[in-house]
Amino acid sequence: MKNFDIKKLTAFKIGGEITNVYFPKNIDEFCNIKDEYKVFGNLSNTLVSSCGYDGTVVLTDKMQYVEINGNRVKAAAGINGPKLSQMVAAVSLSGFEFMIGFPGSIGGEIAMNASANGQCISDNLTSVTLFSKEKGVFKLTKDEMEFDYRTSICHKENYIILEAEFELIPCDKSNIEKQMVDNMEFRRSHQPLLNLPNCGSIFKNPVGFSAGKLLDDIGAKALSVGGAKVWDNHANFIVNPNHNATSKDVLSLMVDMKQRVKDKFGIELVPEIIYLGNKDKEEENLCKILYQK
Repeated sequence: MKNFDIKKLTAFKIGGEITNVYFPKNIDEFCNIKDEYKVFGNLSNTLVSSCGYDGTVVLTDKMQYVEINGNRVKAAAGINGPKLSQMVAAVSLSGFEFMIGFPGSIGGEIAMNASANGQCISDNLTSVTLFSKEKGVFKLTKDEMEFDYRTSICHKENYIILEAEFELIPCDKSNIEKQMVDNMEFRRSHQPLLNLPNCGSIFKNPVGFSAGKLLDDIGAKALSVGGAKVWDNHANFIVNPNHNATSKDVLSLMVDMKQRVKDKFGIELVPEIIYLGNKDKEEENLCKILYQK
């Protein structure tokens, strides 16, 4: 699609026009895209510039197929966590209870090795089908994915996740459902619900520290810039309650949060969310502060 207004599709409800957007439904359609592009799932952890992006984006959220054979599950990159969590629970398979409140897609969750409530996406993963322009379509095992806290080989190499295979654990359905209810209750008290525009945790936890605790200690819950504000219930979330925040509002607020933690504790917070799009001079400077290597 040409000149696609992305705002309504982003979790933050922020973003301008993107020059070209593709929505492949399967691996063949994905491989037939010839443009230079950036790939995303459902933009659940991405801040898209309000000025848009002069380039091509591929969104894998239409890649929705799932195969369940016994305790083996194959899932396309675009299916979202809550949907897959419910599908496997219905056939008494455990391992995805933690995803019931996650807004992200499977591809993105694997790339960042998502985890919560004592479970991790890589726990029961066996292999991942990926794509790169150099290798084409290929597979890596769990060990070859180089999983670590909030990272995988996809952050080091230009690899794109297309689908994944898992071996889940047969379990009593009532126990699975109870865990999912408990996880949702935990999310309601610790994270914004999906109908309050947000991009998930803003900063990664520094080694040995909680980003949320550090931000709480510097009074971050009182901070806001334009339409963006720190969530009242957890200091490591920025929300867009009135749907009128800009990308510059969010970046400015992130810089303020980061600087206050550095000034008080000497700790450099690293963003967990991704930035995509055009930048004016001010946004360029803000991104240099936030995403410095």
